[in-house]
Amino acid sequence: MQRELELLDTEAHRSLRIARGQEIAPHFVQVVVSEFASAATCCPILLTKNPDTGAFYAGAMYGFKPGENLLQYPAGEARPYHPLDLERQGFFISADSIAIDPHHARFDAPDGEPLFTESGAPSERLRRIQQVLRQLKTGVEETDRFIQTLLSHRVVDPVDISLRFDDGEALALQGLYTVSLDSLQELDDAAVLELFRRGYLQLAYCMAESLKQIPALAWRRNRRLAAVPG
Repeated sequence: MQRELELLDTEAHRSLRIARGQEIAPHFVQVVVSEFASAATCCPILLTKNPDTGAFYAGAMYGFKPGENLLQYPAGEARPYHPLDLERQGFFISADSIAIDPHHARFDAPDGEPLFTESGAPSERLRRIQQVLRQLKTGVEETDRFIQTLLSHRVVDPVDISLRFDDGEALALQGLYTVSLDSLQELDDAAVLELFRRGYLQLAYCMAESLKQIPALAWRRNRRLAAVPG
């Protein structure tokens, strides 16, 4: 469904409010390289392809199928990691301006936080979103360079994730990619030095190590299944 975006305007959107609390989290959330270290503490970081363009992007896995968020925390409880892409939900970059999707569920919040102060200045919440959008703009560009470098060195491999849960359901996840540690170790010294100096070697190992979070997510899923009455 195509979004109907509007440029954010002080007068037109003076009364607009944004919901407090957690945003709607998809099961696979786009992340940028500056988030890898934090994301890897609780999520597998994987690559997949944009279905419209075929281009790779990086994402943090929150669940094993659409609509599933295994890292949801009670309202008010501190989250170990919160993706920038979730913080900016409903907000978009349009040239040098900010656009919004006025029909997004985040704006259906009469008791939410205002975007503007009474004088028309950006509120603290809106200033935070402005900062997030700047981080995402530069972050997506850097992440694209990182991914293209990995592809040029042929160290990206597909990974099939097959799981069986306590209720008998079996899931096989496809279309996901990770960094091959074997391929990394086969690179010549010049390539390794290039990756190291650009900070990409650490990011590559971070991605590979984050796969250890898959069993932790599966445990969370089984725990949730056990809590649901049969």
